[in-house]
Amino acid sequence: MAIGDASAFETPGHLAAYAGIAPVTRRSGTSIHGEFPARAGNKRLKNALFYSAWVASNHDPISKAYYDRKRAEGKRHNAAVISLARRRCNVIFAMLRDGTYYQPPTTAPTPEPAALAA
Repeated sequence: MAIGDASAFETPGHLAAYAGIAPVTRRSGTSIHGEFPARAGNKRLKNALFYSAWVASNHDPISKAYYDRKRAEGKRHNAAVISLARRRCNVIFAMLRDGTYYQPPTTAPTPEPAALAA
């Protein structure tokens, strides 16, 4: 398993950085050039998270709603999928930390008011 024992990671952010799905701020001296996708990290884990998020964005109603919300915010496809992968990474971290299995929410998320008006 690419993650192994979750005790090596203090927070979900540490796990996301290890997987290479956390954004990286590029700096040079006093210049800050914004956030970019990470090129480092565990490539196999990053691919597994990315492809599982991509499939979930098409087949899981909760993941699809999150993906659609990110697209409505103006994110491109890959950025929206990476956002979903990061969210799924947080769930994986909590499952490993607590020693539990995935429990899907019993209710679907409510649409935002802007989506109701459209």
